[in-house]
Amino acid sequence: MCTDHQWINSAIQKLEADFQRSADTHLIKLDLPSLEGIDIYLKDESTHPTGSLKHRLARSLFLYAICNGWVGPNTPIIESSSGSTAVSEAYFARLLGLPFIAVMPKCTAKKKIEQIEFYGGKAHLVERSDQIYAESHRLAKELGGHYMDQFTYAERATDWRGNNNIANSIFNQMKMEQHPIPTWVVMSPGTGGTSATIGRFIRYQQHNTKLCVVDPEQSVFHRYYQTGDMTVTHDCGSKIEGIGRPRVEPSFIPGVVDEMRTIADAASVATVHWLEGILGRKAGASTGTNLFGALQLASEMKQCGETGSIVTLLCDSGERYLDTYYDANWVKENIGDLQPYLAQLETLQATGKF
Repeated sequence: MCTDHQWINSAIQKLEADFQRSADTHLIKLDLPSLEGIDIYLKDESTHPTGSLKHRLARSLFLYAICNGWVGPNTPIIESSSGSTAVSEAYFARLLGLPFIAVMPKCTAKKKIEQIEFYGGKAHLVERSDQIYAESHRLAKELGGHYMDQFTYAERATDWRGNNNIANSIFNQMKMEQHPIPTWVVMSPGTGGTSATIGRFIRYQQHNTKLCVVDPEQSVFHRYYQTGDMTVTHDCGSKIEGIGRPRVEPSFIPGVVDEMRTIADAASVATVHWLEGILGRKAGASTGTNLFGALQLASEMKQCGETGSIVTLLCDSGERYLDTYYDANWVKENIGDLQPYLAQLETLQATGKF
């Protein structure tokens, strides 16, 4: 336990100063005339200093660990991650002068590993995604370090009532829009922490917005939501990096979710290729999962004669995935044929219907 108040004060000051230097992320409105009366927005989390939604989580996890006395001036930081959280935690570990090790599956995008190393961290690779938990515990014990454990602490490290969390930011940015209170917010779960924050904030602020959580294939969250069985597992990890888990994570809170859907991996990847034609830049495949779910809801709203707004997240840049989701051979071998979903998206763009 760390009781060095001078170091604690200095560490928190550095984290708060970094936050003060950071601007909020943009809310991008998609131009889809076929969905007139239904506005779709992307909260662009790729513009954080470390390039993803996980920058918010990493800062919160460091503040939580420091204030709990778990991290001191020489504490090695260990994290289990498929990449983006580890990149962000490596950034904050360097800011505080702490060693950092990310325990990651070997299939993690090379660009993410390079970014972790750029910030002075190390990647400790394991064969399968379900091995990261035990190996992280082992390393932390062996090195006398702290296992940050995003999957347990994500939902409790963030102040969900406000304090400029992502939900607070979304609703503030929507104030001048035609439909300022979103009909839906759509979010895909990695740890489950962001969906917990958004869902709790919606209820606390007494909004009528509904939260739709979209899950990739080979993830157990949707089955857990349907059955309530916390023991459900999957023997392999999601192919959509950053989201979907082979076990139920403690930070996933089903009680804040109004609806869940499973999105096919090919649909997720096809959607980011389609989105590039609209935005002129690449996004990671988890953004495709989010947006495909948002487009499904928009199409259903149109068929019911409803109007309103839908907000979802652009989680990170596609530049991290040039050798995977944007490599035709990799996609063919690992994801499958995108053409049926691309055709579906083109139909939506022309008619507003899937």
